[in-house]
Amino acid sequence: MEVRNVSLAAVGVKMSQYPTDGRVEVAFVGKSNVGKSTLINAMVGRKAIARTSSQPGKTRTINFYDVEGVMYIVDVPGYGYAKAPKTEIEKWGKMIEEYLQKREELKSIVLLIDIRHEPGANDKMMYDWLKHYGYDIIIAATKSDKIKRSQVQKQLSVIRKALNLEKDDVLIPFSGTEKTGVKELWDAIENIVDIKKD
Repeated sequence: MEVRNVSLAAVGVKMSQYPTDGRVEVAFVGKSNVGKSTLINAMVGRKAIARTSSQPGKTRTINFYDVEGVMYIVDVPGYGYAKAPKTEIEKWGKMIEEYLQKREELKSIVLLIDIRHEPGANDKMMYDWLKHYGYDIIIAATKSDKIKRSQVQKQLSVIRKALNLEKDDVLIPFSGTEKTGVKELWDAIENIVDIKKD
């Protein structure tokens, strides 16, 4: 999709604060510091609509970005970051779980995995949980510019094996620096989600 218009439409921590217009939503989930904000910015062709930070755990709310008035890209707080107080972590966990479990507008999930590392226990748990709830999952292997080109396929195989991906699971290498994988991600999303542009 060619994105010309994008804006932050809603920020919330509970269902009553989320958009109510029934537009399709695609959520972006991943471990803290996996490059979620960078990927979202690249997807919508903006430098800083989603705030990037070198500090993990920056996103503490669920943020809805209105894309072209036809859909929402949803930025979900990163998981697996333990420096926040335990009560805070539990609160995020409940908020994320409620959104992922109960949100009818949510049609697809982009799960971000750092291409340089084998997926951790949290990644595997998230993947299995999303599969259990029947979501169409697209996996974005982020930070692909940080490894040699010759290593990319090998690392994708590591991810495939660790997550026990099914044959038709979509796995796309992505780099925010080189802007690679953006078109492929949009194609994969449009394949799953019916985005009606007037």
